[in-house]
Amino acid sequence: MADVPTCRSCGAHELERFLSLGVTPLADALVSAERLGDDEDRYPLDVSFCPRCSLVQITTEVPPAKLFVDNYLYFSSFSDALLRHSREHAIDLVDAHGLGPHDLVVEVGSNDGYLLRSFAERGVPVLGIDPAPDQASAAIANGIPTITEFFGLELAERLRDGGRRASVIVANNVMAHVPDLNGFVAGLRRLVSDDGVITIENPYVRDLIVHREFDTIYHEHHCYFSCTAIDALMRRNGLWLNDVTYFADLHGGTLRWTVGPARSRSETVSRYLREEVESGLTAASYYRDFASQVEQVKTELLALLHGLRADGRRVAAYGAAAKGSTLVNYVGIGTDLVEYVVDRNDYKQGRYMPGTHQPIAHPDRLLDDQPDYVLILAWNFADEIVSQQQEYLRRGGQFIVPLPSPRIIGAT
Repeated sequence: MADVPTCRSCGAHELERFLSLGVTPLADALVSAERLGDDEDRYPLDVSFCPRCSLVQITTEVPPAKLFVDNYLYFSSFSDALLRHSREHAIDLVDAHGLGPHDLVVEVGSNDGYLLRSFAERGVPVLGIDPAPDQASAAIANGIPTITEFFGLELAERLRDGGRRASVIVANNVMAHVPDLNGFVAGLRRLVSDDGVITIENPYVRDLIVHREFDTIYHEHHCYFSCTAIDALMRRNGLWLNDVTYFADLHGGTLRWTVGPARSRSETVSRYLREEVESGLTAASYYRDFASQVEQVKTELLALLHGLRADGRRVAAYGAAAKGSTLVNYVGIGTDLVEYVVDRNDYKQGRYMPGTHQPIAHPDRLLDDQPDYVLILAWNFADEIVSQQQEYLRRGGQFIVPLPSPRIIGAT
């Protein structure tokens, strides 16, 4: 573990801390039955704002291998909604840029190859890059060539020296995971062709604040981005922010930034940059009351769960996601309040939540067991989960969505 005293983007020293979530276990370090009695690694989880470049970032750095090699069990293909979104993205890129057999599409943070499959099906050569061994192996097994390494300038140089230049690079939900932002973006610039395009997706820091999405903060997410912070980062590394697309229902509010070596800035980019200044998003004062809002969520959710348990109601949870780990550990939700968690990812089943140790089971347990309430920890997929669990609702079960304030969903 290392403290990070300067901004990960611009190097400024005057970072302003605005939130502390305590000392927490690693969000994806699910506990095996054999290790249930062992001490778990815990690290401070503090969040700061850089007044020079507007980047929001955590100030503790955990070794990347511990995050993405030893403990990473997230597989993108288990979300139907994410698969649809990714397929549409791929088709749009193929059509917009006339991609064919003479092009190369590279995805950085390619996980199990869920997105690159849509390019490969259309005859476009692809290359995945992901350091997580299980996910990379799954991609390779599905016919997606994948390099099992962390991406940065050094790997980009090797690929370029080997004659590989990318017409398109996709980096979805990966740049927040990168401690060396400038090395990562310099690698993108080195690998993309001079007339190529790069698309980057990450949750929007505005929505994190407005919708109280504090549980999206964990040690794997080093940074939380605005358009202003992205613009500065790209310019520093020889790229231009040319377009912005907003997806309100993806991961609690996601932006797709389109960047490239050539400048062709849309009016949408100018509008976002202007609105961020006008709304105060580029000033430290925007973030200063966030801690009190997070504390309010904690108070409300604990009151609801204690009240249900006092009435003899049983509560389970859905989604052994990283955000779920942050939520249960910060709020203090033990097995006395939530008995167990279900998840579709069979890599997670049979393990236990970090810190709070709820056992993780297959979603079928909800119908076998019929708890009175299910707390949706993976609230970014709430619609998908509720749709899948109509029989649970029909039998009288109810869901709790924790953010931005706890609310209950029953059968309609």
